[in-house]
Amino acid sequence: MGIAARYHDGLTAAVHAVDLDHAAGTLVVRAGDGAELARWPTGDLFAVPSRKHELRLGANGLPAGARVVVTGRENVGRVLATLPVLTEKRRQQTGREIRIAVTATVALAAVIVAYLYGVPLLAGRIAGLVPPAWERSLGETVARQMEASLGDSGGLVACDPDPDSLANRAIARFGAAVLEGSGSPFELDITVVKSDIPNAFALPGGRVFFFSALLDQAETPDEFAGVLAHEVGHVAHRHGMEQLISTAGTGALIGFILGDMTGISVAAGLGATIIDARFSRDAERQADSFAAHAAERMDFNPAGLADLINRVGADDDFARALALLSTHPLTEDRKAALEVLSQQRPTGLEPPFTAAEWSAIRAMCGAPGKIKRK
Repeated sequence: MGIAARYHDGLTAAVHAVDLDHAAGTLVVRAGDGAELARWPTGDLFAVPSRKHELRLGANGLPAGARVVVTGRENVGRVLATLPVLTEKRRQQTGREIRIAVTATVALAAVIVAYLYGVPLLAGRIAGLVPPAWERSLGETVARQMEASLGDSGGLVACDPDPDSLANRAIARFGAAVLEGSGSPFELDITVVKSDIPNAFALPGGRVFFFSALLDQAETPDEFAGVLAHEVGHVAHRHGMEQLISTAGTGALIGFILGDMTGISVAAGLGATIIDARFSRDAERQADSFAAHAAERMDFNPAGLADLINRVGADDDFARALALLSTHPLTEDRKAALEVLSQQRPTGLEPPFTAAEWSAIRAMCGAPGKIKRK
């Protein structure tokens, strides 16, 4: 061939200017004075990724750094024409890369489908198999973790620790009436706690927390009853347990894909968050429907839930007013559905709270009769 090239023996840092010849299925590397430096069988040659108009060759069985480097379009073309085995290997490599890319794309699509549909679906079925005692224990564990995370602010402190107070008895009676007939294996434990964050949530096993900042925002018994019935719906549908299973399953799935079986990588956390956001929207719609059916038996307006969420979300002066919206996203279809349900309310039923009970509930965390209005 007589093609100029550079030669690295892979053992030293020296770079040799050489000429390449091809004879009897062998690539011969010669120094400028004609001395033979190396013989590489053409069947062992392989191309190494390189810059445009450059060809880097290695050979099996040689030191990892052994290379022959040919530069210039003409020289590269002559080598490829003389050694068609390189062209064939390039074609095979390109085919392998395409197959790998297609396989990776299909695998990614399968993972995404599993994220969006498989994990939530399985979580719902698995949650129904979890013994209620286990779920109650998990709920207590989550509550303790929340207490620890809120340690700087005093934890979850009950506004009224007396279970026999008028307010707590009224809330307990309402919760039991809402849960009645649902087939839930849990007894509710509803606590109104002191917090500057306007929120409410249900934990696995029947524990429900209603934050004082949200109670301050509630202007009518309907708003309070709507949110509380909604949270009881999460308990009845075991959404808390489903979410724990879904989060754990998502983290494990991503950890398996990434080789991080601890499930604590940044990517795993992000994947779990994405799934939980979609899963929460489905859970919110189920809890809305549950609250609406409770309103058919009890005289309160289920649309009060939407009114309260709207008011909290519109309160620009409240530092963390979006807390309720982030955990209970009020989409347009949910809002419309609640408004339709509110028009189907029965008449002549006794309201869920008497005037005295509502006054006591409003005073649980502050001055009696205190109402935060726009």
